[in-house]
Amino acid sequence: MAESSQGSWTESTSGRERVRHVIELLDEPTPVQEITDRADVSRATANDEFQRLRSDDWVTETTVDGTKAYDLNPVRMLLDEVTDLIAANSRDELEQQLTELKEEREDLMPEFDVRSLEEFRERLASEELSAAELRGRRNVVATWEAINTELGLVKHALHLYDAVVELSSPGTDTSSRFA
Repeated sequence: MAESSQGSWTESTSGRERVRHVIELLDEPTPVQEITDRADVSRATANDEFQRLRSDDWVTETTVDGTKAYDLNPVRMLLDEVTDLIAANSRDELEQQLTELKEEREDLMPEFDVRSLEEFRERLASEELSAAELRGRRNVVATWEAINTELGLVKHALHLYDAVVELSSPGTDTSSRFA
């Protein structure tokens, strides 16, 4: 079974596409050889694609245990997420999302009698809780962090909304904007 799915993977996508796909799924800096193995490509193909992705600012080069590694460029990822939000939502929809996210976060505060995630974490460390209670609280932390991340993205999208829409509109002379 693994061979047939591997065969379809290599038959249906080019080596460069497989390298890009593997890189898009990274959640931490990953050594070159591991990316090459996951993509099932030659080292030369992987290196060519790494250089293209670096020149396009999609990845950053780093080291892991003394070995060359790559990671997604966090700035590029942020900008892509913000522009995707703007492309998929009107200003009103983004403002509604902002309101809903703030309400979700505010609902967590009285439930646990805290004013912030930091205060919640302090209590997590100082209170005597069972393992089950700690797991439940860790889930709350993950939820709170996700809400904060989404809030940040929506706020960025609202701040940049007009500029992105204007620069994305057909007929906009973008070359004169950055001269």
